[in-house]
Amino acid sequence: MSLSPRLTGAVAGALILATSLIAPAGAQAAPVAGAAVAGDSTSEQEMQRVDGVPAPDLDWFKCYGQAQCATAHLPLDYDDPDGPTVEIAVVRVKARKPASRIGSLFVNPGGPGGSGTEMAAMAPAFLSDTVLDRFDIVGFDPRGVGASDNLKCFSSTRDQSVALARMNTFFPYGEKEEAGFVKSAQTVGRACSSTGGDLAGAMSTAEAARDMDVLRRTVGDQKLTYLGFSYGTALGQYYANMFPDRVRALALDGVIDPMSWVGTEATSGRLQDDRLRSADGAYRALVKLLERCDKAGAKRCEFAAGSPGKHFAAIARKLRAKPLVLGKDPITGTVRLTYATFIGLTLSMLYLPFAGEIVTQMAAEVATMQESPTTKARLRTAARQALLERVTRLRAPARDFPYDNSLDAFAGVMCTDGLHPADAASWPALTAAADRRAPYFGRAWGWSSVQCAADTWTARDEDAYVGPFNRRTSAPVLFVGNYWDPATNYREAVASAQRLPNSRLLTSDNWGHTAYGTSTCVTGAVDAYLLRVALPAAGKLCRSPLQPFTGSLGFGGGFSAGRSFAAGSGSEPGKPKQLPPVAGPYGTLPRR
Repeated sequence: MSLSPRLTGAVAGALILATSLIAPAGAQAAPVAGAAVAGDSTSEQEMQRVDGVPAPDLDWFKCYGQAQCATAHLPLDYDDPDGPTVEIAVVRVKARKPASRIGSLFVNPGGPGGSGTEMAAMAPAFLSDTVLDRFDIVGFDPRGVGASDNLKCFSSTRDQSVALARMNTFFPYGEKEEAGFVKSAQTVGRACSSTGGDLAGAMSTAEAARDMDVLRRTVGDQKLTYLGFSYGTALGQYYANMFPDRVRALALDGVIDPMSWVGTEATSGRLQDDRLRSADGAYRALVKLLERCDKAGAKRCEFAAGSPGKHFAAIARKLRAKPLVLGKDPITGTVRLTYATFIGLTLSMLYLPFAGEIVTQMAAEVATMQESPTTKARLRTAARQALLERVTRLRAPARDFPYDNSLDAFAGVMCTDGLHPADAASWPALTAAADRRAPYFGRAWGWSSVQCAADTWTARDEDAYVGPFNRRTSAPVLFVGNYWDPATNYREAVASAQRLPNSRLLTSDNWGHTAYGTSTCVTGAVDAYLLRVALPAAGKLCRSPLQPFTGSLGFGGGFSAGRSFAAGSGSEPGKPKQLPPVAGPYGTLPRR
């Protein structure tokens, strides 16, 4: 699934916590060469749409210290190339060794709504030096997103703030909250379909794929080399199927199955996450972490007393009945830990490679606060302060100025792409059923699509691509999936790889969302593929050294204090690397 963050009304910057050291750039998995093969061709219709568009003149200027910025004006509707245009922001970090340059590597962090320009600017901090040496790193903000022309569903920040006032939570719990959430979501859907309708109806993933093909040609590449994470894997698969003969290498990490994303007539009445099963992946990861906590014992997991699974259920049950009052914040006033916030925090933490330690640490803090007041005052004070800091990190966005379009951008793609149930009023029952199947996270993921209800979101892209997604590409595609991903269920990677001919699946046992940077094995295999189109061996499983509860209490291990980019961090050759700035659950609802 994150992360410009996706915000539906309340929470900005949730736990953008730690990073890992990326594997040494030179280390590579034993590859199997993936020679180009005869494949399918781009359709006449798509060729007519994109090939007749003149390559825009990218007037590059220096930005972000070491990068170049430009904007391109592309058709709002590729069937009307002389009609209205949309401005697309582009960032490039040039190859360090121009003499051995292969071409351009396009990157996308997911979302939808994540910024490709920011990811490109951050590339020196997370991509291996061998990749940086030989590729220009190019990122663009999809139409409606980030520094590109923004989708603006409301005419003013005031109107937006009033409309979203009842969406200030990770997800609603209880009839009153659910009713208010549904009303706000219906307002969002109608506003995006009216005030923002022209752009919202041209924001399908297919349009981003067309934009990327024109930009590929503009930067001088005969075929596309691409690294996409989370929702960016859907964009990669759209490109592979719309332009199958224009593929050099597509590495797709944290996979969304586009068939699940779009849906079919038979599944249109189901929640999108009932197709994607992100909630099931998150629940599976949580259960396994708590099982490992139990086996590790109290010396390595402070939540190990008794049965951690039952203990977690008990503190969640108590929070459903009564939130914890944690104290006062000078900006937001009284700070409470609600059940929804607790689950949202848990999901945020599951995105990280050391999820086991921080999930169980937070759960132990909640348990301490819920114990009798006779519990040692020092322990309660420490737990209260830690939880207060965690929750206040999720402070609501300042919707005064400027206008925050992160929910608009997320919904503009998700709702225009996919099929969704008709009536937003059906979400309480549908998400309750999802929560019975995938406890805690069925609601968290299920509510993320409520603004897409077909009766209220009426903006449609007549040129959206809905398949097929099984076309043979001119070069092999590499899928990367990890067992414990809480946003992009591993089964999505398996299904996508099985459907797409001439593809290979690389599996990892790391924790967190996506795999690049979590082990020498994964990083080396992806790098070898990007550089030489060399595939890892069929059935390859990479084992991550970052496993829960394998050391003493505390994280250690060289993690830094933020996944976000700091200027110069890791940007020099040979310096330690951060994890990729992949889109994640930084808002009130999770995203991929």
